[in-house]
Amino acid sequence: MSAGLCEGRTAIVTGAGGGLGRGYALALAAAGANVVVNDINPDTAAATVADIEAAGGRALANSGDITRHAAAGGIFQATLDAFGDVHAIVNNAGICRDRMFASLTEEEWDTVIAVHLKGHYCLANHAAKYWRTRAKEGEAVSGRLINTSSGAGLLGSVGQSNYSAAKAGILGLTLVQAAELGRYGVTANALAPQARTGMTEDVFADMMKPPEDGSFDQFDPANVAPLVVWLASEASAEVSGRCFEIFGGKISIADGWRAGPELDKGARWEAEELTDVVSDLLGRSTAPQPVYGA
Repeated sequence: MSAGLCEGRTAIVTGAGGGLGRGYALALAAAGANVVVNDINPDTAAATVADIEAAGGRALANSGDITRHAAAGGIFQATLDAFGDVHAIVNNAGICRDRMFASLTEEEWDTVIAVHLKGHYCLANHAAKYWRTRAKEGEAVSGRLINTSSGAGLLGSVGQSNYSAAKAGILGLTLVQAAELGRYGVTANALAPQARTGMTEDVFADMMKPPEDGSFDQFDPANVAPLVVWLASEASAEVSGRCFEIFGGKISIADGWRAGPELDKGARWEAEELTDVVSDLLGRSTAPQPVYGA
């Protein structure tokens, strides 16, 4: 395998047994990275590793639990033992438990939050401590946290309050990681991709199926992989705290929450005054994009 953008770097990709994660793992390996393929299903993880190795790449299968901090530490240590360093964490693993909010169970809430939001914390926390220690010891660090949000996190999605909340939380987490870890040579960015995954195959199977005429397959997970490779490389060192939306051949950078128009009375407002005040502020504000499915 020839040298590429990530030659000599090591990346851990969660949920890499299929869908987007598999596409990321294959592309990172093709770009020269050592790849730890983490997936709850050991068979699919092994299959991804086999494909990487067949193409001349280097990879390790791992089925550690990303939702438990100690287990995530085991994943991180296994990576160090195998490849000697860690340069990128690609937090990709996810699940859906879709239901209208009034019908949502506690288990459905907790499971989605655990896999998405806590799963983003556990592995990245070990990486952050490792990179911070190395930086304080005077070593050059080129760390990359690549998180996975969604249009549901940016806009909300009807029937997905648990998923939307987790994905919105990941965006907030990304901003804080970028602000705190930049001093150590670490960047943190998020993706909001549209592509075929295990989470979409039931609901959107017909809409996302490959075109039969051989034209450009907009929903192919491989379309997202080049951006992940670039973010995992040294080339992205100056970019942090951003959310990239990507679909097919389209890439954009999301414009998140920011302070908007204001009125300052210089004193406490009376409740009766606020109808006109809020009406004025709304008239000078940009309306939010509609929630998906609304």
